[in-house]
Amino acid sequence: MAGKAAERRRVTLTFDNGPTPGVTDKVLDVLAAHRTLATFFVVGTQLQQPGGLALARRAAAEGHRIGHHTATHTVQLGAAEDPDDAVAAEIMAIEDDIDALAGTSETEGERLFRPNAAGGVLDKRVFSPEAVRYLEQHRYTCALWNCVPRDWENTTSWVDHALAYVARTDWSVVVVHDLDTGAMDRLPAFLAGLAAMDVETVTEFPDSCVPIRQGRLRHSLAHLTNGAG
Repeated sequence: MAGKAAERRRVTLTFDNGPTPGVTDKVLDVLAAHRTLATFFVVGTQLQQPGGLALARRAAAEGHRIGHHTATHTVQLGAAEDPDDAVAAEIMAIEDDIDALAGTSETEGERLFRPNAAGGVLDKRVFSPEAVRYLEQHRYTCALWNCVPRDWENTTSWVDHALAYVARTDWSVVVVHDLDTGAMDRLPAFLAGLAAMDVETVTEFPDSCVPIRQGRLRHSLAHLTNGAG
């Protein structure tokens, strides 16, 4: 009897630090042309820029997921001098705005949160115990990553790095940035590469990248939390 067919590799495509007028709109055009859905982890200060909120609304209307990526992207929760103030300023300050965009609340939908990890480095600066407690109590899903091709530095070669990672990984969570670096000019090449590899692009997140799911701690965050044992 033939063995079970291998499952297709999966990719969850995410965009951080936007929306950016002049960039995010082009990203949305490319995603639409390739019939690809993604998740946009937006920053509060970017939503306040002229045209920022409209772009986030467009992304949501076109079926993309919207996640919370802090209010200012200037403070790491695990490195803050006052952890409670950091939670209030970086999470609480814009959660109503994100809920309105994403159609979520404490009781409905899946509230996505992605911390500021300063270049994708997952260490004890990412969380404080106070931040973890808040995310649990307010029913957040914490969506991390496993592929950071550093597109803000490697504005052309990030595609090759990302595709190489996807080729050897069952489920990749890719982080790129809809910022004005020129890197998103290569997005069509990345999506074409995924199509050639016959991978499945999804908007869900694997358990390995979700330490907190809808307020429930799924695995230890001690290695990412300042003050944890």
